[in-house]
Amino acid sequence: MKAAVVNNFSQDLEIKDVSVPELEYGDVLIKVHTCGVCHTDLHAATGDWPAKPNLPLIPGHEGVGIVEKVGEGVKTVKVGDRVGVPWLYSACGECEYCLVGKETLCPDRLYSGYLVDGAYAEYCKAPGNYVVKIPDELDAVEAAPILCAGVTTYKALKVSGAQPGDWVAIYGIGGLGHIAVQYAKVMGFNVYAVDIQDDKLSLAKKLGADKTVNSAKTNPDESIQNDIGGVQAAISVAVAQKPFEQAYHSIKNGGTLVAVGLPSDELPVPIFDTVANEITVKGSFVGTRKDQQEALALAAQGKIKANISTESLDNINEIFERMEQGKIDGRVVLKISE
Repeated sequence: MKAAVVNNFSQDLEIKDVSVPELEYGDVLIKVHTCGVCHTDLHAATGDWPAKPNLPLIPGHEGVGIVEKVGEGVKTVKVGDRVGVPWLYSACGECEYCLVGKETLCPDRLYSGYLVDGAYAEYCKAPGNYVVKIPDELDAVEAAPILCAGVTTYKALKVSGAQPGDWVAIYGIGGLGHIAVQYAKVMGFNVYAVDIQDDKLSLAKKLGADKTVNSAKTNPDESIQNDIGGVQAAISVAVAQKPFEQAYHSIKNGGTLVAVGLPSDELPVPIFDTVANEITVKGSFVGTRKDQQEALALAAQGKIKANISTESLDNINEIFERMEQGKIDGRVVLKISE
């Protein structure tokens, strides 16, 4: 089968023929139709995160396709089902975190396209218990970004503590942020969109953002504080340190900063202000299978639509180059097979 493979960090992926994966107990084999391209895939290819993947690696964790074969012990899906292969490849199902619905914190969790081979290929395998069924209303292109960008931002908003009618700020209107704006509006929040590019802020406005601020031209936290007295929650999906600092300072007393993006920097947090103003700083890492079902259901109702361009798997290195330069508007989805 054809696949895009990371052989060495910070080098071009190689498009080559590799063996179709062999199933183990509980696995399904999926013929991949589409796969979204996520900034995490770029991190996998460059190896710039503290926890590095083992090479060689096939990236991809927004894969959508049809189950072609089921292994022994699979009960949740059958041949012919249309499923998604999300970031959470598997968890143990038995630890204290899994038992209370926090499987994304499982010490034995595995990640698609990072710790195990993913969906930048014509076929991939995944545990039947952890793939997610794709609603009929979503085609394979539309569904792909919801498997990571969608569930990640939806879950972050869920855990922010914001209530309908509250103001939330979204820092970074890229592949995740433009979807976050839509989920925030569906959940009843007022949205302040923050980015350094006017075209991305224009997109945020089209998607329902109530207010915008260009942080390359104006100090966003001062602007937000002066305008509305701060936000109840700030969601930072950026991949640089500065937006996280700005997001923190845009929060009103009693509010929450939800860190989603994963730059390799540290976040300086003023202890006195955090205590005196009862500020919460929390991380939010993708979502559970239940979060995934909910995120897909909203998209299936037509309430969430990623801004998508489609490309061939052969173009992955050029796509990564544009991603590094911040030149991707929304989300790229690879069309891998029919």
